[in-house]
Amino acid sequence: QLQASGGGLVQPGGSLRLSCAASGSAYSNYLMAWFRQAPGKEREFVAGTWWTTETTYYADSVRGRFTISKDNPKQTVYLQMDSLKPEDTAVYFCASATYYGRSWNQYAYWGQGTLVTVSS
Repeated sequence: QLQASGGGLVQPGGSLRLSCAASGSAYSNYLMAWFRQAPGKEREFVAGTWWTTETTYYADSVRGRFTISKDNPKQTVYLQMDSLKPEDTAVYFCASATYYGRSWNQYAYWGQGTLVTVSS
């Protein structure tokens, strides 16, 4: 089970940190990823990392502004979002898969979404 949290309302240029807690040992060798979906748009890949390596992946639109990290003992993955823009407004989801990919339909396990609104 994946549990996402941390969304909220933030002004442009601000920061938020999302958390995704994974329960159960089934995820120990999986890729953990964040996706987002804005109204009327397709769900898109944001960032990903493996529990077992330091490899990270980012969408071009967030590279340099967002940072994905993990706390293995806590089985929690974080998404630190800095320099937020109005176009970052979306529902953010955490997801898990056994192999890397940027298409949402490659991911079998999903947490509930958490809404991030960037507005003044």
